[in-house]
Amino acid sequence: MSHATNPLLQDWTDAYGLPPFAQIEAAQFAPAFEAALAQHRAELDAIAAQTAAPDFENTLAAFDRSGRLLTKLEHLFHTLAASATSPELQAAQRALAAPLAAHGNAVYMHAELFKRVDALYGERQALGLAPQQLRLLERVHLDFVRAGAKLQGEAQRRYAKVVERLAELYTLFGQNVLADESGYQLVLQGEEELAGLPDFVRAAARQAGADRGLAEGQHAITLSRSHIVPFLTFSARRDLREQAWRAWVGRGEKAGATDNRAVAQEILTLRNEQARLHGYACYADYALADTMAGTRDAVMGLLDQVWEPAKAAAQAEREQLEGMMASLGHDFALEAWDWRYYAEKVRKARYELDEAEVKPYFPLDAMVEALFDCAGRLFGLKFVARPEVAGYHADAKVYEVQGADGTLRGVFMQDNFARATKRSGAWMNALRWQARNGIGAVPVILNNNNFAKGAPGEPTLLSFDDARTLFHEFGHGLHGLLSDVEYERLSGTQVLRDFVELPSQIFEHWITEPEVLKQHARHYKTGEAIPDALLAKIKAAELFNQGYETVRYTASALVDMAAHALTDAAGPDITAFEAETMAAYGLPAAIGMNHRLAHFQHLFSGSGYAAGYYVYMWAEVLDADGYEAFVEAGSPFDPAVAAKLLTNIYSSGNSREPREAYRAFRGRDAQVEPMLRGRGLLPA
Repeated sequence: MSHATNPLLQDWTDAYGLPPFAQIEAAQFAPAFEAALAQHRAELDAIAAQTAAPDFENTLAAFDRSGRLLTKLEHLFHTLAASATSPELQAAQRALAAPLAAHGNAVYMHAELFKRVDALYGERQALGLAPQQLRLLERVHLDFVRAGAKLQGEAQRRYAKVVERLAELYTLFGQNVLADESGYQLVLQGEEELAGLPDFVRAAARQAGADRGLAEGQHAITLSRSHIVPFLTFSARRDLREQAWRAWVGRGEKAGATDNRAVAQEILTLRNEQARLHGYACYADYALADTMAGTRDAVMGLLDQVWEPAKAAAQAEREQLEGMMASLGHDFALEAWDWRYYAEKVRKARYELDEAEVKPYFPLDAMVEALFDCAGRLFGLKFVARPEVAGYHADAKVYEVQGADGTLRGVFMQDNFARATKRSGAWMNALRWQARNGIGAVPVILNNNNFAKGAPGEPTLLSFDDARTLFHEFGHGLHGLLSDVEYERLSGTQVLRDFVELPSQIFEHWITEPEVLKQHARHYKTGEAIPDALLAKIKAAELFNQGYETVRYTASALVDMAAHALTDAAGPDITAFEAETMAAYGLPAAIGMNHRLAHFQHLFSGSGYAAGYYVYMWAEVLDADGYEAFVEAGSPFDPAVAAKLLTNIYSSGNSREPREAYRAFRGRDAQVEPMLRGRGLLPA
């Protein structure tokens, strides 16, 4: 295909500048990237070759404007690879991983270009730069340094090879996890195998069976969280719960083509080398140097503050579960595949709260309207559905985002359902970031979830945890949509990793507000608002099983830190290392971890959360303390507090140092006590 006919290289003339999804084929990416990489290299060479002395405009602003075609292609390529992949696209991912990484190396190891950036950085205090210009200079200079620009000779060449190999391994790790997830199904048929499952679980499993081509009457439990967790919660068949649980926790750990154990081990080895080339003792020190936490001691101080109280809370919960087991005459030992099942029975008995009673009040469409309503009341946004605009998949809905004055503020695309061609989890990404430096177009922001789709003609019903996830990802989405900065490098969620979860996690608080629930949580059949009595039960049960959930999260964060704090040249056998680390911390086997290393995509499908899984709890300190501002103001929609939240958190991107931004919002540094109370680890 010639460049003239390749749709990836044409101007995208859709009203919103969206890609022509229906025309795109996997084979088009390689030649398109070849052209985009060449164009970017030429742009960078032109900046570096200028005879004029470096200044902010001809070097920093020009660098920020460069590579726009490449950025456009990368956003699209990674979106499709995550959300609507195919064997052809996966092959393209594997083929392009190293060349794209090599280009990144060429950018940040461009000696003449770095010389100009470095000269400006050395004179930065005398240049009279505006605050955002200074922030861009500091961040771009640090990007160069952390990518190896100051390394010399063989060290720099070796560093480049390490980065390229890591890119290949990240792609392989993620594809292996997806293969294990999409290749598994627990087929159920007949009342005996469906025993205990409420109607909403059966409906989702029936639809999953139909989607996978099973015969009429057969149901499928997949390894999507929205399938597996309800199954483990309700199935009365202990043997089937064990089967499903073992498949879920064993992803990436089966001998054969999808075995991730050696992949993760090599990643850890190369990261250790990467850190040592920079002069750090271990990868955790390298990764944390550019975070709010800054050091391992700061991270471990937070995790240690939580770990023992969480285990104590979980032990108290275990005793309740074992009491329930005894009352039912079940005399076997509590195992990991039993915990959710008996926890649900305790919750029902103790709080008279049954998830099957709650879910009819949380249809997906109503919860999406709740998102939009909250965004409107807080920030003046309006979301207008554009069904005539095609997304990359039929499940991806497109919305025009308008400001309070009716002007176009962005495009939001929401893709909520699990599919075999989509990676697991939930995430936000961008097809285009907001910026004014040569972009001249609104942001295009995406949310992906993996909810179990309802049967044809039936709504998709969410659990309360699903609704939290929906709000969480939308908080990230708002961070992208509300960005109001000059430079693309500072836009949206491109902030320090332990700050990026603040906008998402603080937005979760609105799904717990009675005012929001009474308006939007309505029974999908009757339209009845969620009863006050049921709201009271939900509130009373808010801390139930929090010991279990906190232990699972913290265990994964501790293993992450331990693996990346190793100073040995070679990475460990990850299965043995994980077991030894958790034994040392006293992790109860019946609780387990959120993510085991062999499928821990936060860590090994990229570097963003490596030595960084702690960030959710770090940001929880900020979000719990931050939401107190609305509590103190007496309204979850207080306009003055919302305005401060918008100005200092959601719209500022990376244009300000995070602690400064938080202080401007809250008037002081965050306090840890609200987070600990919120998890039931301090008295209320």
